[in-house]
Amino acid sequence: MPLTTVQILAIILAVSLGTQITRWLPFLLFPESKQPPKVVLYLGKVLPPAMMGLLVVYCFKNVSWLSGSHGAPELLATAAVVGLHLWKKNVLLSIAGGTALYMVLLQVVFT
Repeated sequence: MPLTTVQILAIILAVSLGTQITRWLPFLLFPESKQPPKVVLYLGKVLPPAMMGLLVVYCFKNVSWLSGSHGAPELLATAAVVGLHLWKKNVLLSIAGGTALYMVLLQVVFT
């Protein structure tokens, strides 16, 4: 079902407004002159490692450990991500390198 021009503009405006609100709200709620609440500081400390753990679990949830390649491409790509990150300390390089290695392993090595 195609959208009308007005519907498309309304969607673009709604998404733009939502994006701007989420960008400005933290600066309005927590100006530099005020100390953030302790719960915000706590969440800022514990959420990043928790999210990384969640992503690792999510990445390995559908790996078939008892058949096929036994999770070798996933484990090799994970080792590459960890190794690249420990070596270069660059998140984007680590993720891109691990993803590229995983794709090569799936398409070329473990076909």
